[in-house]
Amino acid sequence: MIKTDIPRPWLEYYDSEVSSSLDYEDIPVYEYLDRVASKHPRRRAIIFNNWKINYKKLQELTENVAANLRSYGLSPGDRVAIMLPNLPQTVITYWGVLKAGGTVVMTNPLYMEKEILHHFGDSESKFLITLDMLWPKLSELLPRLGLERVFVTSIPDCLRFPLTWLYRFKMHREKKAVDIPYDEEKILPWTSLIQKGEVFLKYTPEPRQDLAVLQYTGGTTGMSKGVMLTHYNLAANVRQAMSMLHNIQLGEHTVLGLLPYFHIYGLTVCVNFATAIGATLAPYPRFVPRDVLKAIHKIKPTIFPSAPAVFQALLQQKDIDSYDLSSIDYCISGSAPIPRESIEKFNKTTGAEIIEGYGLTEASPITHFNPLRGKRKIGSIGLPFPDTDAAIVDMDSGEGPLSSNETGELIVKGPQVMKGYWNQQEETAQTLRDGWLYTGDIAYMDEEGYFYIVDRKKDLIITGGYNVYPREIDEVLYEHPGVKEAVTVGIPNSTRGEVVKAFVVPKEGQELTRADIVSFCKQKLASFKVPKQIEFREELPKTIVGKVLRRALREEEMAKRKGGDGNNS
Repeated sequence: MIKTDIPRPWLEYYDSEVSSSLDYEDIPVYEYLDRVASKHPRRRAIIFNNWKINYKKLQELTENVAANLRSYGLSPGDRVAIMLPNLPQTVITYWGVLKAGGTVVMTNPLYMEKEILHHFGDSESKFLITLDMLWPKLSELLPRLGLERVFVTSIPDCLRFPLTWLYRFKMHREKKAVDIPYDEEKILPWTSLIQKGEVFLKYTPEPRQDLAVLQYTGGTTGMSKGVMLTHYNLAANVRQAMSMLHNIQLGEHTVLGLLPYFHIYGLTVCVNFATAIGATLAPYPRFVPRDVLKAIHKIKPTIFPSAPAVFQALLQQKDIDSYDLSSIDYCISGSAPIPRESIEKFNKTTGAEIIEGYGLTEASPITHFNPLRGKRKIGSIGLPFPDTDAAIVDMDSGEGPLSSNETGELIVKGPQVMKGYWNQQEETAQTLRDGWLYTGDIAYMDEEGYFYIVDRKKDLIITGGYNVYPREIDEVLYEHPGVKEAVTVGIPNSTRGEVVKAFVVPKEGQELTRADIVSFCKQKLASFKVPKQIEFREELPKTIVGKVLRRALREEEMAKRKGGDGNNS
């Protein structure tokens, strides 16, 4: 059991402008968009290459999408999968689905067949909005996805002349153009959703009960689970973030939207939060370090949310000093720890400090953040958000809280914590206990209430900001006809946080190569999940009952690094 009166030393270290408890409205999360459109209608909402719209136009387009989706048969609560990179279409569609009363299922465009079939089958998504370039991958799977309608967009749908013409010309010249078999019944152009036609009738959900997003996250014990996030969860998390970032004024900022919106971190910070503060969002669909530096130089963003791997990759560009990065006021970092030297170097280069925080999908996602003006502790995930309780408990019994500086499992409680896992009562009961969310992360709290992540109780690998679940890769490796045993671990990497390494025991008489394994995995896994390092062994370390000791292999790798043995063939 957890004591109800837990110590909260962090309250003394909030900035003076931050209240320990906030007022929360029972509002749909899209209310933030409507409020900004009403107060700052001419404020620029999105810029993408030579395409720009203000908040009034954004509101109009989202209401067109909502009305048209309803006319095509969408009912409140129906799931709509959005399988798009960071584009204006992604943002417009997201708000439109919510305004229609639907539940958004954000889907990684890099997913392959196995992942797509599970994602759509489990969520029972009714509609899909996707990109023409993804059509070759999706078309063969359509009969198995159970979708009623598919809406397909193209990048030029949110470009202006002459870029629309130049883009199409380039795609045809490179033979990358895709012909979509539109039939005006099941397969339709996305532009049909933004046309003014049907009358928009406002649908108001029950914010504490109705789902806004069904966000899939993985696990080490099986396939990915749908995290049920209500309108209240998401709206509350935005309210908490606005409180902690109290210096940020409405309608004065530009956000570089590089974080993927199909990930809850990117969706909350780059879309929900950015909209709530009336920021101009600059969607960025693909991370190429030099292109991002050029974008910062040109667009002059003031807020740059990202991941440690991105900051470090930017710092490694030899000509970084030739770009003007001084516009950045706030860098928000999450998803993994960032080295002290990187924080200091980025601060020296841009004048902006990287503020570290922490979150997880099940908490919408942010639970901790370092103070904006107060004491920041490098390496710490900071202080719990207002109205967020956090404690460290015994890793085996789950009881606590433990004393300061004692290591155990981090648990949290607050208005941003999920409703539960979609159709997963047992998993929900294991993760949510007496209102507490058991994060699976190993951490400690110091005397002042600052929290530090030590390790992960689960074997999650974070590579380049993406979550990778070893069990999923293990299962694919076992499908290889030449593999007897296999196990996957995350190995620390200076630029990507971690890289995926697979330990493989070939079947007797089989001669496998690294190329064999990588090629096989590429057919079944998204690129960021494919092992970067392969090591062949005669046997794997196991417990007395035959369970492979994944952690032991990781500890071996750490020992090699300390000993200077870089042989990771």
